Amino acid sequence: MNPEMKIAFIASEAAPYAKTGGLADVVSALPRALAAAGHELVLFLPLYLAVREKFPGLARRIDGLPGSFSVWEDRAGAVSTYFLAHDAFFDRDHFYGTASGDDADNGDRFALFSRAALEALRRLNFVPDIVHAHDWQAAAAPAYLKFVFSGDPFFRRTKSVFTIHNLAYQGLSDPGLLRRVGLPGHIFGPDGLEFFGRVNLLKAGILYADGITTVSPRYAREIQTPEFGCGLDGLLRARSAALRGIINGIDDSAWDPEHDPILAAPFGLENLAGKRACKRDLLRAFDFSVSPPDLPVIGMVARFASQKGFDLLLGAMAGLAKLNIRIVIVGSGEAGIERDLVRALNRYPRMLGLKIGYDDLLARKVYGGSDFFLIPSRYEPCGLTQMYSQRYAAVPIVRAVGGLDDTVEEYAPRTGRGTGFKFAEAEPDALVTTVRRALRIWTNPKARGKLRRNGLGRDFSWKRPAGDYLKLYRDLIG
Repeated sequence: MNPEMKIAFIASEAAPYAKTGGLADVVSALPRALAAAGHELVLFLPLYLAVREKFPGLARRIDGLPGSFSVWEDRAGAVSTYFLAHDAFFDRDHFYGTASGDDADNGDRFALFSRAALEALRRLNFVPDIVHAHDWQAAAAPAYLKFVFSGDPFFRRTKSVFTIHNLAYQGLSDPGLLRRVGLPGHIFGPDGLEFFGRVNLLKAGILYADGITTVSPRYAREIQTPEFGCGLDGLLRARSAALRGIINGIDDSAWDPEHDPILAAPFGLENLAGKRACKRDLLRAFDFSVSPPDLPVIGMVARFASQKGFDLLLGAMAGLAKLNIRIVIVGSGEAGIERDLVRALNRYPRMLGLKIGYDDLLARKVYGGSDFFLIPSRYEPCGLTQMYSQRYAAVPIVRAVGGLDDTVEEYAPRTGRGTGFKFAEAEPDALVTTVRRALRIWTNPKARGKLRRNGLGRDFSWKRPAGDYLKLYRDLIG
């Protein structure tokens, strides 16, 4: 029997407390999977204003941490979740910034949050085998362990892991940050945290963590290239021996079409009949006629961001309009993309359905009712939507990058193997060609059913990723 480990997670968001994207889902689900495997977990999050309002029953646990932080606890669940309160930093109506831009003091807020989490571990007498920090907001934690707490017997056995969820977000700040947050000035240099004259907090995690992970094997390779490395590819190549790609999982109990109350009808691997009712319900939600012909429906649920390849979709609209399909899109984000999608809606009202603003109920209907699910991302560290779509028998059509390439297997008509369709080129024509290829398969009922069942049968649970993380932890602590 492997000995139980003590593991501390530090992150800026986790569902259901605070969420802006997939990071929150991972930081919620992975600790629960590790706890279910018999390990002791604690999770540290900022106490945002929204968390105070949504969870008024939090218990005050510790006062007087350095930097004027206090600690609050949510005692529900298998994972002890602690919130670090600092009104000047987190008593705001947003997490990171507004439409005008990121908050100017983000570097101070999240570096000191990371240090406060380590101080809280001492006050809680929780001696961690592993401190696992996530993204730039928690990336300072390995630097504090190396330069501030290196002589502290409390952390003598502690190893650190840093996970990059999206390399494009790096936590840039002014050079004075190091002095303000108590990190040594000598690490401001090209071999340290300097990045074109600024402090780069993400580099702290890459440089000083004992182990580095990112959220898919292909993305781990991609970020070591100039195309995807966001200026850090050289550093990542230098630390490649410490870097692993571990694909994310999903909560397959929460994403289950046989028991999802939002769907118009249940369906599953053994009985796909309910999928038709879900499609009719989806078409009604977008004010489409449900009368014949039964056109194939392509769904999208995404942030309206350039990363997600909306320029490829918009460039492909004229070609897609010739294919006798419907496309339904749910999401929000960059104003320019919203504006361009509204223009496309006005031009192609018989093909396109659009709902601006994230709506979880409607998103579930898109997964449940779509025949295909489109993800034309320019880059995608992992992605969860292609896993949700396969779980809901919506066949993915994706660009072969990052986690999309790792989790979607190209369908082979001769063998019947595969779960979706992929294209490599970041070109509108490649998107249209791949949709055409998918539609040819869709006209064959036997192949269509096989594709759907192949996706439904995939195991995207956290069991395997949790095992991969545990192996990494054990390798580090010997």
